[in-house]
Amino acid sequence: MITILPETKGDLLALKTESKLTHSDYIDVLLPRLRQITQEHGKARILCDMGEEFEGWELQAMWDDARFGLDHRHDVSKFAVIGGPDWIDWGVRIASLLTDTEVATFTPEEKQSALEWVKT
Repeated sequence: MITILPETKGDLLALKTESKLTHSDYIDVLLPRLRQITQEHGKARILCDMGEEFEGWELQAMWDDARFGLDHRHDVSKFAVIGGPDWIDWGVRIASLLTDTEVATFTPEEKQSALEWVKT
């Protein structure tokens, strides 16, 4: 599940992922909000708090995530990921090679630092 967090303001899209992400999470939650931000501000800054509750993706959602990264590689100026499984850090770094987006990963204890980084 993807939840839009209250920190979402202006060009900042703050998200919380929990349990398994679904196709509906991308189609009904993430993409409409990203479209709105890019129409209003040109590019978005994304903060994604993955937390301990994150369990991965359903099969269709894995494809959605890959397409999201490719389709929107020029729509995001900064992308901060907080927490998640250990392999997320590697995945984020590899994905960053395919985009011009600045990316960084943070531990759950560094949530405030992640928010400050993505806003600057």
